[in-house]
Amino acid sequence: MTPAPAQSAQQARADLTGCPWHDVKAKLREVGLRPTRQRMALGWILFAKGDRHVTAEMLYEEATHAKVPVSLATVYNTLHQFTEVGLLRQVAVDGSKAYFDTNNSEHYHFFIEDRHDLIDIPSSDVVVGKAPTPPEGYEIDRIDVVVRLRRKPR
Repeated sequence: MTPAPAQSAQQARADLTGCPWHDVKAKLREVGLRPTRQRMALGWILFAKGDRHVTAEMLYEEATHAKVPVSLATVYNTLHQFTEVGLLRQVAVDGSKAYFDTNNSEHYHFFIEDRHDLIDIPSSDVVVGKAPTPPEGYEIDRIDVVVRLRRKPR
């Protein structure tokens, strides 16, 4: 008898050690990052809560609340290192604010302007037309779509 999809997902989770700390260490090693104490602590804060969007300031605040001794500069550096190795996706919503997404699969975003909140949009819900031809010597890495939302006037 073949397990139902929900049972398969449960089995996949059961195959993990159940210890997020160990899972973070494995994630870091898989991408070639040394699991330093600060990377481990920030990775645990980031990935233990599932798919989410954070800014460096949000993660710094969470780390401070969790009594993890890191500077804001270390948080920025770690987020950029995690992004470079594919553990995170950086989502730019304007020139001064970048969010980091723990869901690095192909998808797009709604940005709710008055709440400064990102919500995932499945890639199947957005149709991107013909992509431009990149300049010689370049290739398209990915296409980001951010749909900005505001409340309707009453």
